[in-house]
Amino acid sequence: MPFRAVRPAPGLAPAVAAPPYDVVDVAEARALAAGRPTSFLHVSRPEIDLSDDVDPHAPEVYTQGRVALEDFLSSGVLRPDEDARFLVYRQKLGATVQTGIVGCASVADYRSGTIATHEHTRRDKEDDRVAHIDALGAHDEPVFLMFREGSAASDAIADVIAATTAGEPYEDFETTDGVSHTLWSVAAGAPTATLVDSFAALPRLYVADGHHRSAAADRVEALRGGEGDSALFLVVTFPASQLNVLPYNRAVADLAGRTPEAFLTALEGTFTLTEAAGPVTPASAKQVGIYLGGQWYDAAIRPELVDEVDPVARLDISVLQDRVLAPLLGISDPRTDQRITFVGGSRGTAGLERLVDAGAYAVAFSMYPTTTTAVMDVADAGLVMPPKSTWFEPKLASGLFLHPFA
Repeated sequence: MPFRAVRPAPGLAPAVAAPPYDVVDVAEARALAAGRPTSFLHVSRPEIDLSDDVDPHAPEVYTQGRVALEDFLSSGVLRPDEDARFLVYRQKLGATVQTGIVGCASVADYRSGTIATHEHTRRDKEDDRVAHIDALGAHDEPVFLMFREGSAASDAIADVIAATTAGEPYEDFETTDGVSHTLWSVAAGAPTATLVDSFAALPRLYVADGHHRSAAADRVEALRGGEGDSALFLVVTFPASQLNVLPYNRAVADLAGRTPEAFLTALEGTFTLTEAAGPVTPASAKQVGIYLGGQWYDAAIRPELVDEVDPVARLDISVLQDRVLAPLLGISDPRTDQRITFVGGSRGTAGLERLVDAGAYAVAFSMYPTTTTAVMDVADAGLVMPPKSTWFEPKLASGLFLHPFA
């Protein structure tokens, strides 16, 4: 749905834009916001403006977020639009170009499964987002959605995007992480009506990133009894084929009592192992890179072990979990086990080597990225991906558009 956005005043978007709240810790957020009084981190990570001894989930943190937002509004850093509209948001990072529609989705569609999910959420993280959103009286960070292409509806969405982006953007800038951000307003009338009808015609949308924000939107709507626009939540929706999914690699602290030689022998039941001359970045599915004792191994998953029917079981990360991490290393629940860490693919194999070479971890696994098609197949089956299955990059910037409830 089109929405009446709150956006940075003309020319201020570069000074407001910030990384999402959940990709920086408090120290990183403080450093990024230092000397930047209009950084959106003052709203999305308000604990940076309180003393170090304040619990980041204390009530005064959420109150501080509201204070920061009201200050941005009263000073004109952020301004509400006069009418409801869709926006087009394009991001470029290297060869990746993704262009999506900014709008609002309904909590009812999330509850019904029309907006499909593929991850479990943690209650404590939901609680944090519920308190934050409710205190602001607004959705301040969007949920990242995707859709399948190849239908008349998806073609019509593409046509509106093409026509809109042929015009002049109202913002075009690059952030310090090398991501360019370009925004356009969709014209009222036929283009907006086409988007409303086309999104309604899509059989399903899929949460790519933002499961906790989606779940929090559901709870906030219930908390507020649907008052104002709380029955809607902020989203950016992209064609799935444009999205850049990086691997989510793994490292484990010990070998569960095995020697490196014994562990390699145990791995032969799952992989065909070949010593590699250097780092292994899998070029295709069913290949894993293993770093152990200063040596990389190219590990090919034995084909007879893969259940090609089950959309979850056939994932490389499922094979690794079910045949290596759980039975050999004793990691039955990777969401809670402190012996495993997950490394976003943007850090590459060098990040894995550093962990193992420093002695903090005994073995690391370099994975092939899960595809968007695989994610949607799992969601369509009503199943759940293994933890830390996908790393979408670039991330959506925060502060470029908000959805207030009133």
